[in-house]
Amino acid sequence: MNLGSDNLAGASPKIMAALALAAQDTQNPYGQDDLSIAARAALNRVFEARAEIFFVATGTAANALALAQISKPWSAIFCHATAHINEAEAGAPESLTGGAKIVGIEGADGKINVAGLKAAAGRFRKGWQPHVQPAALSLSQVTECGTLYQQGELAALCAFAHEQGLKVHLDGARFANALVALGCTPAELSWKAGVDVLCLGATKDGAMACEAIMFFNPAHAAEFTWRVKRAGHVLSKGRLLGAQMLAWLDQDHWLDLARHANAMAAHLQQGLCEIAGVERAWPVEANEIFVWLPAAVQQRLRAAGITYASWPTLGTGFTDRPPHEGVFARFVTSFATTPDMIKTLLRVAK
Repeated sequence: MNLGSDNLAGASPKIMAALALAAQDTQNPYGQDDLSIAARAALNRVFEARAEIFFVATGTAANALALAQISKPWSAIFCHATAHINEAEAGAPESLTGGAKIVGIEGADGKINVAGLKAAAGRFRKGWQPHVQPAALSLSQVTECGTLYQQGELAALCAFAHEQGLKVHLDGARFANALVALGCTPAELSWKAGVDVLCLGATKDGAMACEAIMFFNPAHAAEFTWRVKRAGHVLSKGRLLGAQMLAWLDQDHWLDLARHANAMAAHLQQGLCEIAGVERAWPVEANEIFVWLPAAVQQRLRAAGITYASWPTLGTGFTDRPPHEGVFARFVTSFATTPDMIKTLLRVAK
């Protein structure tokens, strides 16, 4: 059993069936097929939007390309210090933007607040040649700590960003998990809150490999089609992305998958926190759990072949604990996590 990441899960049977049908079909290439056209229309219906939409196969490509579109090589892009674009994308945003500076901002529970953003943006004087020029704010929903921006928090950050002339990018690798947890509509948690461009991830939520880049103001997507092509992210058989997205959205399949993952995480964190010595770092608000595991629990799980991710302790309160006392761990549930898996894990741990 491996709960180290939701990337470990495969694709949902519904999405695999849609892929199999698409593979047998003959369609126009390069995203001009009927399935991709229908998927873009479906996304706009779901989001109550008229967005310009592009499909790519990876979240890193989606984030880096979107940020390159709304910034310049001499720009500053603000994000949380632990954001995926800052710590886990091997410099892809810097590369595809042509050298834009990623500015990490500290904040409790993996979130930025307006005061923190104001202080960071204030370090760079607009129009002054020696300074990079503020261009974008990038937020993660779900955050790297497994927490969520409430709708009001998101709207306040977007409003301040726009006052400062910044465009807002939302890394939505786990957007569906946030959506079902908060009970918002897709529009309320994106463009209605002030998000300019959303990178909507399906891969962690049941797709094989499919991400959508959504520019809610079509003017922001001017000439983006050449940026995607130049970066090598236009699939010749684009229908295979369109097919995944259509099946993912069909009859709220995406929300059902995310709802199940969140429910499994809630069950797991409740059981883990009943065990003596287990301490939770942050609230469990979606499908990620970050806990300190005592050495005895760690040894039992490993002996049983149960795997999780060892995680950095920076900013957790567990920094001073020596490794022989235990480990700081991340567990991530997915659409494929079953109640029996959770029961087994908890039985072993207890």
